[in-house]
Amino acid sequence: MRIVSQEYGADERLPSERQLAQDLGVARNTVREALDQLELRGMIRRRAGSGSFVTYDANGASESVAPVAAETGPLQLQVVRGILEPEMVRLAIVSMPPRQIEALGQTLSQMEAVQTDAGAFVRLEEEFHRQIAAGTGNPLLIACYNLVIDARRQSFRAAMYRRHLTPNRIAAYQRGYNALFNAIAARDIEEATEFMKLSLIEDQKLLMQED
Repeated sequence: MRIVSQEYGADERLPSERQLAQDLGVARNTVREALDQLELRGMIRRRAGSGSFVTYDANGASESVAPVAAETGPLQLQVVRGILEPEMVRLAIVSMPPRQIEALGQTLSQMEAVQTDAGAFVRLEEEFHRQIAAGTGNPLLIACYNLVIDARRQSFRAAMYRRHLTPNRIAAYQRGYNALFNAIAARDIEEATEFMKLSLIEDQKLLMQED
């Protein structure tokens, strides 16, 4: 990838979608989808009327994130999620354009296809939340939530999901995420924020079972 190889450095403006499409020999909608994914991963930020700018720093990317995630305990993670996630979904509902909501629906469809694979479900769940973070259009919030996702990948949580994410629980989560998506698509802030709060309570119950 040109960003990772530092062909485009941190804070550098990317070429236009049209230019990238010509350079890569692909359609503009393909470029747009790729930029959406880079934005979801916090590697670029978009400025209305100005273009896309690189936020990925190859020199600092491997040094700054992992230690913070490794030092974050389960309860500390829950506190940060409780502060961040309800406000994150509220801002996303206000800001998300239709194409981002459509992409969120595609991720939901993939989640709903999972029946027994806890690892696959967790990865899609992370992507779903990452897309909500990207929907806020706030680069700092996106970066903060990337840290949350890294912290959620710690071994204690992975082991917890292997034990507790049964097919029945996956099905229950799928119903919940379907309701969350419908609330986001309907721009229903109250319903969506309530889901986030209830989801945190469910995770807290799982943590308490681990004690």
